[in-house]
Amino acid sequence: MIIRANCKINLGLRVVRKREDGYHELQTIMLPVKGLYDIVEVQRNEGNEIAFSQCGITVDCPPDKNLMVRAARLMQERYGVGGVRLSLDKRVPFGAGLGGGSSDATAVIMAIDTLYGLNLDKRRLATLAAELGSDTPFFVYNTPQYCTSRGEVMQPIDIDLEGLWLAVVKPDEGVSTAEAYGGISPKQPDEELCHSITAPIEEWQTRVVNDFEHHIFKAHPRIAELKEQLLSSGALYASMSGSGSALFALYRTRPSLQFSDPIFLHVEQL
Repeated sequence: MIIRANCKINLGLRVVRKREDGYHELQTIMLPVKGLYDIVEVQRNEGNEIAFSQCGITVDCPPDKNLMVRAARLMQERYGVGGVRLSLDKRVPFGAGLGGGSSDATAVIMAIDTLYGLNLDKRRLATLAAELGSDTPFFVYNTPQYCTSRGEVMQPIDIDLEGLWLAVVKPDEGVSTAEAYGGISPKQPDEELCHSITAPIEEWQTRVVNDFEHHIFKAHPRIAELKEQLLSSGALYASMSGSGSALFALYRTRPSLQFSDPIFLHVEQL
């Protein structure tokens, strides 16, 4: 079974408070990016063995720690399914705030559900995915969602960006989740993000904000420069996605972008 495990971007990300369990209370809107994806292949395997292979972008992670392998183990523990062969063609940059690893893991859960005839509903699949990360449940639904709590509580939201052009860029440097949250100062926003997003897109730059940008831009000036470059190129709106280091921008017409240093670049029409 072959799945195109697409990534996501965050339209705004407000960090409201730190919770007693150590996680942070968030407000964010996740939007699928269907044209930027990893290719995940999941096949039944003899016995209970979980075999994993990878090509494409190299991820510095031992196979037994890979989220895809952890997802397969989770399904074995909960439902007693047999072995699987997992193959990953990695195309989505990691350490980018695009949720590529989370999408891959969710693809494994959904593939095993199909291959072993479990017939789990989406609510149960999302609950399983949430055990592996905060944004993994999003990829079960893979439609625009307003996400709260630590990101796993979702409700559908109507975001019409059809016809706009999306550019996703990522510099060589990455930002770890630990770094991103280590420097954050939670605060209650003046208005809920679900209200801010109803403003015309021309107002998003000052209303639909990512709270991580302030301290990450100080520590990584190149990421800040890239955002300014996107805005200078005619973007209606530009922002960092998640905890970075990827940025994205929305345009009325297809952008023509050139960079002086090696940059990952993806452009698609929504």
